[in-house]
Amino acid sequence: MTTNADSVQPNETAVPLLHCADPEQTVVFWRALGFEVTYEQTRPYVYLAFRWSGFDLHYGPAPKDLDPAREHSGGCLVLVDAVAAYHEVFTEAMRRSYGKVLVKGLPRMTRYRAGASRFSIVDPSGNTITFIQRDEPKDVEYGGSKELAGLARVLDNARILREFKLDDRAAYRALDSGMRRRADDAPVVEQAMALAALIELATVLDKDDRVPEWGERLRALPLPAEQRTRVREYVADPAVLEPWWPDAG
Repeated sequence: MTTNADSVQPNETAVPLLHCADPEQTVVFWRALGFEVTYEQTRPYVYLAFRWSGFDLHYGPAPKDLDPAREHSGGCLVLVDAVAAYHEVFTEAMRRSYGKVLVKGLPRMTRYRAGASRFSIVDPSGNTITFIQRDEPKDVEYGGSKELAGLARVLDNARILREFKLDDRAAYRALDSGMRRRADDAPVVEQAMALAALIELATVLDKDDRVPEWGERLRALPLPAEQRTRVREYVADPAVLEPWWPDAG
């Protein structure tokens, strides 16, 4: 006897339906990143559809009490083979359309550090679209190793706050506090990594008044070339170190 279950084939396609608080800005943003608008409707209700490469994003009406600034709107995961390439493409698109990479406020894209397995785009409505490398380990290393101590542990915690919890402010506070309490006993390379991260985060968080302080301290640290490479790899945008390390980019 044939049943309906016999007709089910494992070739489904799931398309995320996200809340849209600002249709006009949503269209402008995704077009700027190179997405095709495949459907656009604002009346009698909002429905937008976008396509890029091999995936789609759809948007529907947002709840009346939705506050995009809280970034609790929703989101989805996009599994890809090589996550770095996606970040590079969107970086180029943002620079072409906006003259810079959007790293704060809404919309924005989180930074990508060499070797990381994910990054996120937060759209104008506060939805988070996270691009994840398909072969990312099932047991992702979220830090907190008991073998780490001192400033090394602070650096590990800051990395998790930045890359997984997407909390730049908490990462900044952790590094700032860690440098005050742990720097004197830490290896020079760890001090440099913390200072480089503080420079990068201070730039993003509009704490530019602290950047010269961190930069001068970084410049004064004696580091061989291989340790400078390690420091550059800890931050997502080595170019922010150029005023103190002219070869940082």
